[in-house]
Amino acid sequence: MTTTQPDDPAVTLGPLSLSGGQAHPGHRWGFGAFLFVEAVLLASAAFVSVLLGPPAAGQATPVRDVLIGTIIPTLLAALAAVLITLWRGNGPVLDLRLEWSWSDLKLGLKLGAFGLVLTTVSAVVWSHAVGRSNATSAIGALVENQPMSVTAAVIMFGYLWLLGPVCEEIIYRGLLWGAVERLHWGAEKYGRLAAFLLSTALFAVSHLEPLRTTLLLVIALPIGLARLLTGRLPAAIVVHQVNNFLPALATLLTSLGLMTL
Repeated sequence: MTTTQPDDPAVTLGPLSLSGGQAHPGHRWGFGAFLFVEAVLLASAAFVSVLLGPPAAGQATPVRDVLIGTIIPTLLAALAAVLITLWRGNGPVLDLRLEWSWSDLKLGLKLGAFGLVLTTVSAVVWSHAVGRSNATSAIGALVENQPMSVTAAVIMFGYLWLLGPVCEEIIYRGLLWGAVERLHWGAEKYGRLAAFLLSTALFAVSHLEPLRTTLLLVIALPIGLARLLTGRLPAAIVVHQVNNFLPALATLLTSLGLMTL
């Protein structure tokens, strides 16, 4: 008889089990929780936009407003997701599968490197398809040709590289994934596959950037694959962070006037 160790990424994890096969209690939240979190994201973005007001005529959006409008809504939505697991479940570590594993880190780095190559190639193809003038992200368009202070640039870099991926993964491959798996699919593998497909699609669409949706679908594939293979969220977070590093670095350097795209 053979046994598998908890850190082995090949361990098969059921939707109601922990690493190593430990029993895991179910939660009492589903799609309603995800829809509520999405509503928090959109409502807070709208509220922040109204609160800050439009930029002066002929002027770019102030850097302060870009930072607040980019970071605060995503943070609030992720916080709402965590609070839901505390109120209706067993807390974020259990419900969102935030258990730490060194093997997940290793797999995340490998898939992240693969994702970087895949994203780079896909971005080249995509930019040719949509045209160079349209080949930018919403954040990139806001900070383009707009110098930032070192502090503001570092904050944006840290958010794009590290904090943003954590928040987004909590929402999509944490809360949404758990909501999908909670449904009755007839077999565990079908629930996981459905969670992978739906979280990948909604992650891409939710950015509300129609021209980038196909590129975002490609970016999301290795991230979702990490969640699918490990049954836990940290590997997906690592892949997302690795994938975001070069765009975040490019934003940092262009904002400081050290590089032009």
